[in-house]
Amino acid sequence: MSELLPIASARRTAAALWTEVRALPVLGVLTAVTAVAASAAGLVAPWVLGDLVDHISVGADRGDVLTYAAIIGGAALLAGVLTGLSAVLISRLGETVLARLRERVLDRTLHLPAPTLDKVSSGDLLSRVGDDVSVVTTAIGQTGPTLAAALLTVVLTGGGMFALDWRLGLAGLAAAPFYVLAVRWYLPRSGPFYAKERVAIGDRAQAMVSALQAAPTVRAYRLEAEHTAAINDRSRTAMDLSIGVFRLFTRLVARMNRAEFVGLGAILAAGFLLVRGDLVTVGAVTAAALYFHRLFNPVGALIMEFDEVQAAGASLARLVGVADLEPPKRPEQVREPADGTLVLTGIAHRYEDPLVLDDVSATVPAGTRLAVVGASGAGKTTLAGIAAGLLEQERGTVVLGGVPVGELDRARHVAMLSQEVHVFSGPLIEDLRLAKPDATEEEVWAALAVVGADGWARALESGVDTVVGESAHALTAAQAQQVALARLVLADPTVAVLDEATAEAGSAGARDLERAALAATEGRTTVIVAHRLTQAVLADRILVLDQGKVVESGTHDELVAAGGRYAQLWRSWHVADLGVGR
Repeated sequence: MSELLPIASARRTAAALWTEVRALPVLGVLTAVTAVAASAAGLVAPWVLGDLVDHISVGADRGDVLTYAAIIGGAALLAGVLTGLSAVLISRLGETVLARLRERVLDRTLHLPAPTLDKVSSGDLLSRVGDDVSVVTTAIGQTGPTLAAALLTVVLTGGGMFALDWRLGLAGLAAAPFYVLAVRWYLPRSGPFYAKERVAIGDRAQAMVSALQAAPTVRAYRLEAEHTAAINDRSRTAMDLSIGVFRLFTRLVARMNRAEFVGLGAILAAGFLLVRGDLVTVGAVTAAALYFHRLFNPVGALIMEFDEVQAAGASLARLVGVADLEPPKRPEQVREPADGTLVLTGIAHRYEDPLVLDDVSATVPAGTRLAVVGASGAGKTTLAGIAAGLLEQERGTVVLGGVPVGELDRARHVAMLSQEVHVFSGPLIEDLRLAKPDATEEEVWAALAVVGADGWARALESGVDTVVGESAHALTAAQAQQVALARLVLADPTVAVLDEATAEAGSAGARDLERAALAATEGRTTVIVAHRLTQAVLADRILVLDQGKVVESGTHDELVAAGGRYAQLWRSWHVADLGVGR
């Protein structure tokens, strides 16, 4: 059963967010100052209107009214400009923080160990880097500025009410318990819905990915109805959760209206008593009532945006959960190997009990080839991953030229190719330059020639400038393997590890692909997980694994003559190979 990646706690999510904000001090301070100024400018109009009421009651003339109107208009214009600038800065700050978080998520995802990737639900992973990023991006661009402005407006407006008269401020606070009760009722009920909804969306994505990946099999066995039903079931689960939250939300709105009625009623009643006792002016009560009325939208926004905030919070927690995964270990000091000799000593590894590899040792002299053979499940791929430095062994050492692999610049010295290669969308030459960004066109053609791919590459409509990949010129599986081998030539690593990289050699182009692999690894230390035993024949030495242990080691001729496990594999493969159209 697939596992889910970790989800960060609310405290850890907030801490991660704050850490990213603190990393941008200038932008953070400028954003905060602008947002406060925008909210403060909005306090001017109610205060001036209240003062105008008092002046009119004592006989203010037309000139006074026009002066007050000009002040109110200027304050409104200033508030509008500052509010717009604040929204831009908040979005910029939020997008920058999210971009950094996305980079960390992508970095951790790309460096997930192979065993973890095998266990993790692909739907969960796709929903995090897709749906969750989209939800947080929307929240930052739309909800973030609204929420920040609303929060500051509530705080500053509340302070303005107390500045008018502390008793009017206390009257306005009568609404606070009702708001608090509304939120306390809503949050515990809605929060779990959002967390479950994000998981349900991941489950739905997993069902869709599984159906699409297995489309030929699904059609062959007429399982379309079953897979469609599974997707419908997961979609219905996500929909029911969304509807459940909306029902809670409509009941929250009724509770908010009750709080607004209580607060405004309390201010008017207190104002009436205070004016009658000649303790405050009518203008002060007017300003206080306008201030409280001004709170309707921002308080409503704070509460109503909790829908988006909680959805974004749930998505952000899932992103932080991935970002907090153990980062890939990088050597404190990169060392250069003395030569290309690869030595594996006492290698042991397990995913779960029992050991997948147990006390495996081998030496590959510089510039020679070691073929690793064995039945399925013998531990060949695990050994290849450890030799390439992609898996960390439980015990033992891997040393290249006297330097532990973990202390090397692995991108420069070690390259690994598997049978699952990817051709990126874009010009073929740029796909090849992934291995060497500064490669000239002549170097690219030379690499293609080494692996025997220059013929079909020149036949393309625009040569190496032809756009390949999805929605463009599709390469065959064998051609894609040749592209991967050409990248290997351009990268020119000290060690090449080929994990069944010529498995496609079971097709009509078998010999061509084997020759391409042989040419690409000429002169470099090579470890080959042999899919076809003809690859083992061409190796300088063969390591035979059985249930994670080395059972034989030697050249092809020595092992065949010994009549052991390898000789059995060779006879079985040779008979089968002769029977396949030869």
